[in-house]
Amino acid sequence: MKLLLLRLSSMGDVLHTLPALTDLQQARPDLRLHWLVEPAFAPIAQLHPGVARVIPFSLRNYKKQWRGLAVALRDLRLGLRVEHYDHILDAQGLYKSALLGRLGGAPLWGLDAASAREPGATRLYHRCFPVAWGQSAVSRNRQLFAQALNYPLPETPPDYGLQVAAAHLRQDALAEPWGELVQQPFVLGFHGTSRENKEWQEDYWRALAAPLRQAGLRLLLPAGNAREAARAQRIATQADNVLALPTLTLLELAALIVRADAYVGMDTGLSYLAGALGLAGVTLYGPTARGRFSVAENRQASLQSSEPCSPCGKSRCPLPEAKNGRILCQQALRPEQVWTALSPLLERRL
Repeated sequence: MKLLLLRLSSMGDVLHTLPALTDLQQARPDLRLHWLVEPAFAPIAQLHPGVARVIPFSLRNYKKQWRGLAVALRDLRLGLRVEHYDHILDAQGLYKSALLGRLGGAPLWGLDAASAREPGATRLYHRCFPVAWGQSAVSRNRQLFAQALNYPLPETPPDYGLQVAAAHLRQDALAEPWGELVQQPFVLGFHGTSRENKEWQEDYWRALAAPLRQAGLRLLLPAGNAREAARAQRIATQADNVLALPTLTLLELAALIVRADAYVGMDTGLSYLAGALGLAGVTLYGPTARGRFSVAENRQASLQSSEPCSPCGKSRCPLPEAKNGRILCQQALRPEQVWTALSPLLERRL
């Protein structure tokens, strides 16, 4: 049996899907799975051994400029239909994913209208499955896959299936030009997010660097764009054990993750990637709610802001203090609180 999976983005959504792939691989070893995904996240999909082929396709490239989209969709349709899929599973539940799924020429399955993020998209499905809200995305994906492919839902904890990939990445890290970075103990600081109201203020990162220095650890700060790079440089210039990293690919960052001692991160994709690769760490939640991502509790700490307004779920802080750059829910997550959560994880590291 050949199955096409649609889970286009974002990094967190792609990672949320991996435990369901592990379940599927164990329950249906006869199945050959292809994954249609945004090119930026294709490296993550390629890490899972249950994925036979990754098909990168970017709708984001055509958000502002539609020219060329018709040709790209035609080519995608031709490429998908050559594969002769038995079924297509849309795990995203959006109009765009459902429309792309219909290009494949096979029965399209997905969430029902009460379960999908965009209920109208389910009109394009040939078969729908109910999955209750109010639980983690990982659990919802596992339930969807089990229903669609007709196997019992495993009672085991989520398995991201990245153990073999992590072992290879550890070796790759030593061979990189920046391989000397991994020769000394370090903690990764995932300070960049897609939303400014989820950021931790710069003086908090510098404050966290102090106990890390006393513990013999450096703080490495990756950056995904010019704004994040500038912030990392500002933090690094005022703390001698902080290093602003050069721009790295997703796989290069993964290779650093598996060599790190721990991480501290915002509610962002890199924090989830670190958790999926088995790295111990602390994730900070201000405007968003913790519990969105399932990881081993003995290796992870999730800190929710104590502010009464947290979690509001808003993309922009509506409080008047935000006009002066003060995000109260993030300010309530104090560096000493983060260090208290992080230090036991460092003590348990192998």
